[in-house]
Amino acid sequence: MAFTRKWYSADLHLGHAGILNFGLPTRSSFTSTEEMDKVIIEKINERVAPTDLFYILGDFAHTSDVEYVRHCFHAMNGRKVLIVGNHDLDKKGRLAKVVRDLPWDIPPTPAMETHDNDKRIHLSHYAHRVWPASHHGSYHFYGHSHAALPGIGRSRDVGIDMPDVGFGPMLFTDLIKGME
Repeated sequence: MAFTRKWYSADLHLGHAGILNFGLPTRSSFTSTEEMDKVIIEKINERVAPTDLFYILGDFAHTSDVEYVRHCFHAMNGRKVLIVGNHDLDKKGRLAKVVRDLPWDIPPTPAMETHDNDKRIHLSHYAHRVWPASHHGSYHFYGHSHAALPGIGRSRDVGIDMPDVGFGPMLFTDLIKGME
């Protein structure tokens, strides 16, 4: 049986044309969402094996093109877990159709906890000042801020727009460097 690794990322924004104009250095060189999405999928597949767990901390896609998102989803390696972000919801606050029917490893959830290297991690799309067991050594990974909100203590933005992630998912051990 192969060893399963856990990867963490956020804010893929697949199919989101508007993000190309947000002034993010990681996205400014792309001329189309298709070009951006192709690079995101390549970065994921360079790192994530088909049996690995891939935690996506919100904003998986921002388009109404269900077939395009389905294609992107299936082009990515890994058993995908979605922590729901604001762009994963419809205008009524329900899970958007574009992500709702994808074969996620578990049903999409607003937040969750996992363990990695015997450490407790709270996963959410949004940054928290405190989180479960934050005063007892747990970690907190989030997205949403696109590298604009620094972490505090044992929390950090794991989104692909962070300068230290190379526009792709990262392992726990690499994400916590410098926190301990």
